[in-house]
Amino acid sequence: MNGPAKYGALIYSNDINALAQFYVELFSMQVTRETESLISLVIDDFNIIIHTPPSVMPETEFNSVKLFLTVDNLENTKAKAIKFGGQAFDGVWSNPLFSVCNIADTDGNHIQIREFNQ
Repeated sequence: MNGPAKYGALIYSNDINALAQFYVELFSMQVTRETESLISLVIDDFNIIIHTPPSVMPETEFNSVKLFLTVDNLENTKAKAIKFGGQAFDGVWSNPLFSVCNIADTDGNHIQIREFNQ
């Protein structure tokens, strides 16, 4: 896989090294990036990013596993999420490659949506 993944999961963990070792040993995933706060694992075209939890977040706004999916347009996807009974949250974060924001499905599971820059 070249460049950032379009699809995968974020997993928040208080022991990122132990959790990464679990996925490496059990599923033969490869470490593609490692910092103090995250470890990125990949197998085929699937990416798991194991990350230390963000600063204190209310339980209602935090899931330990969060899917990330690529969309064509963040704002259109946020509007559709609301239309279909989900939620859209404030805030968009960007890096040179893509922008991200968060939505929730009808069960309240958070999903990070990504829009790659053209």
